Amino acid sequence: MVTKQLVIQNEQGFHVRPAQLFTDKASEFKSTIKVRSESGEEADATSMLELMTLGLVKGTSITLEAEGPDQQEAIEALAGLIESKFGED
Repeated sequence: MVTKQLVIQNEQGFHVRPAQLFTDKASEFKSTIKVRSESGEEADATSMLELMTLGLVKGTSITLEAEGPDQQEAIEALAGLIESKFGED
């Protein structure tokens, strides 16, 4: 299993567009990928509904967890999306 801690950086947090980009990217991998909020709530990274219910706003710390054959690549790709603020300024 690979984990990485990140902070949501885009101004609007995980609203519909970033959540869709995130789930689309997560679906490209064979690994099981989870997002865990600082309160301990967990969401399947391929489920937009589960991600939206976490209420991730700017400044929220999360932990990405991936387990499977492409776990490192999955974490790097998803972390890159978050670190790029999903292309928002």
